[in-house]
Amino acid sequence: MLRRLRENGPVVLVPLAWSFVAAAHFGFVARRTLLVAHVVMATLLLAFAVLSWTDMRAGALLVWRRIIVAGFAFTVAGAVGLVLSSTPLLWVAAVGWMLLPAAGLWDTGRRGARPARAYYAGGAVSALGAVAYVVGPNGSMATLAGLALVGVGQTAGIVAAVIY
Repeated sequence: MLRRLRENGPVVLVPLAWSFVAAAHFGFVARRTLLVAHVVMATLLLAFAVLSWTDMRAGALLVWRRIIVAGFAFTVAGAVGLVLSSTPLLWVAAVGWMLLPAAGLWDTGRRGARPARAYYAGGAVSALGAVAYVVGPNGSMATLAGLALVGVGQTAGIVAAVIY
């Protein structure tokens, strides 16, 4: 059952995480709740990395293992940013989580994973979302559009990974 949860859980967690991030950006989530979410996510990422380490030794899975480890660091940076009220750390955490999976999705498509178009599209849409997020002023429609694009792009990629 644990293996099945590791394989299928991200299909629910990815869109949930980006919805939560969007809600937080627009003041619908308390700072303390956001901190708890970061600690929970860091714990889940660490557990996933440890439990999947030997399964992710080569190819695209090795790239994703590295993304998870780097993502753990970004998540911890976000938690520290919340504790210290550091906007730059929060920004780095958010943009890091936008760009890391975008690169991973693109790499997965490049390696010929089926359907490659889903990975390329997911990576491109996620990267486009990161650009919209970075360019737009905080709390603007560009912020919301960027977060939505990232969520859609990353969800498309993880759905492709689970289904195929």
